[in-house]
Amino acid sequence: MSILKSINSPVDLKRVSPDQLPALSQEIREQIISAVSSVGGHLASNLGVVELTVALHYLLDTPSDKIVWDTSNQSYTHKLLTGRRERFHTLRQYGGLSGFCKREESEYDAFNAGHAGTGVSAAFGLVEAREQLRQKNKIICVVGDGAMTAGMTLEGLHHAGGMGKDFLVILNDNQMSISKNVGAISAYLSRTITGEFYGRMREETGQLLGKIPHIGSDMQKLARRAEELAKGVILPGLLFEELGFQYSGPIDGHNFEHLLPTIENVLRMKGPVLLHVITKKGLGYEPAMKNPVWFHACPPFVRETGVPAKKAVRPSYTAMAMDALVKLAREDKRIVAITAAMCEGTGLTGFEKEFPDRLYDVGIAEQHAVTFAAGLAAEGVKPVVAMYATFLQRAYDQVVHDVATQNLPVVFLIDRGGLVAEDGTTHHGAFDYAYLRHVPNMVVMAPKDENELQHMIKTSVDHDGPISVRYPRGVSLGVPMDDAPKALPIGKGELLKDGTDVAIIAIGVSVWQSHQAAERLSQEGISTAVVNARFAKPLDQDLITEVARRVRYVVTVEEGCKMGGFGSAVLETLSEARVTNVTTKVLGLPDWYIEQGPQDLLRERYGLTAEGIYQSVKDLVSGAVTTENRFTGVASDGHLPHGDEQGS
Repeated sequence: MSILKSINSPVDLKRVSPDQLPALSQEIREQIISAVSSVGGHLASNLGVVELTVALHYLLDTPSDKIVWDTSNQSYTHKLLTGRRERFHTLRQYGGLSGFCKREESEYDAFNAGHAGTGVSAAFGLVEAREQLRQKNKIICVVGDGAMTAGMTLEGLHHAGGMGKDFLVILNDNQMSISKNVGAISAYLSRTITGEFYGRMREETGQLLGKIPHIGSDMQKLARRAEELAKGVILPGLLFEELGFQYSGPIDGHNFEHLLPTIENVLRMKGPVLLHVITKKGLGYEPAMKNPVWFHACPPFVRETGVPAKKAVRPSYTAMAMDALVKLAREDKRIVAITAAMCEGTGLTGFEKEFPDRLYDVGIAEQHAVTFAAGLAAEGVKPVVAMYATFLQRAYDQVVHDVATQNLPVVFLIDRGGLVAEDGTTHHGAFDYAYLRHVPNMVVMAPKDENELQHMIKTSVDHDGPISVRYPRGVSLGVPMDDAPKALPIGKGELLKDGTDVAIIAIGVSVWQSHQAAERLSQEGISTAVVNARFAKPLDQDLITEVARRVRYVVTVEEGCKMGGFGSAVLETLSEARVTNVTTKVLGLPDWYIEQGPQDLLRERYGLTAEGIYQSVKDLVSGAVTTENRFTGVASDGHLPHGDEQGS
């Protein structure tokens, strides 16, 4: 009989005998593998944290006691144990369970997170709130998936360690973030062990032991085992003890005989405590253990083989962007690439293979990545920072203060611009047009297709100042490719189709949908022009105002937030040029956080498909009124912005 099916809350879990917990963990793994193979998701990290999650809910009094999951993409077991088992098959689907923790979804989710490194700071905020409110509950933060490479984690540990309040941080150490961990912290132990004093002592001791008759070789082996013990037990604690934490561990994170008594003990300890737990990413599913990078965040796959369920019919925009960058790097040895623990995600593995000494993976440290790039650029190197749009938000001040104020030639390749589907609220690239276009010296581009993308990357590496190229998640359009990338004139758009009634001015992935809508409108007697803006900054003011003066309606289209985005830039241009003869409409994402769901479904929901653009123009021309209440956050169809009525 299934143990998991009897658990609808942690109260039920506590009725399970300790000797049944391994069997329960196996059931949980089966459930996770089954769901993720069907819908995609974060598999490897979740398989590695099963026993730890079970042990925490077994011993804690949640939701009164609170668990903060850093990044929270490792919270699938947590969801299964906290009343969401029956809906687990809806994971990451439109209207279904989020792939991350979400306070709106469950009282057991103490804090929302989708970016690594926020956990310790958030959890310590809960600790101090507990103290202010004179409460007695326990606060636990599970830090894993490489968050120790994030500077914010160290800031949080530094603050918490100095305050002396009861607080348990669990380091879920699986030796990986998304890509292989890099940097000084991951090298801390090996560096200490190989220090000059220790090296000399080890050599002299080994020589001495080797001279002991009969047992010398055995003593040397014993000394080596003692060395490993020191490396694994004594030295890690030094870092955390210096930060004010009592260190415990490391312990086997898959052995309940170790986990339960140890966690029980550290929960009784006073002050800040760090428990070091060793886990194996992908445990229980052989393909994920062999390739934890691919199974970190994977699409649906064939469970029996671990291969993707569907093969892409065309290369992704990411792949096309990196192909262009590699071609340019062959010609220009000054080009280097920078990633923040996302080498595979941003497609830089090919660049790394061909130019290993010109690829810098700085770990989960976006702020450092940008300022590091500024330093490189200041000395004549051509740094290219490849980063998801949602992660570049974390380095906004560095873009402004360290790059743009000095007009340094740093290239930002902004992947996952726009709607990114199932990862949802924290991962949609909705804001980059808005947060970059108002930065002085910054050039902001987005291509209509993959051929224009390669030309924009050439434009960016040739430009003598800060510049960004934004491209979407997903497969490319399959357009013919020019033989070689060539630079585009900065700030010049193109008129794809002329017209006298309506002008649709679009940018990026929205251009081809706009062109399809315009063709249909023209067939129905509404003469429609289409402008591919190419640049959100600087805008092609001459082209836009010229087209606007000969039509009655101007509609802008972007896959980004309407407030302060590309459409706002066009309206500002029309205002400055005193173009007063037109009625305008801005199409884009509304002023709320967009829910998870397939890209096509979300584009349809927010009117960014060819059909949606066509209908918006028809309504505008016919004088039809559409409503949208920004103040209450309720759209004209009556749906709540987060899809909360569906528990998304």
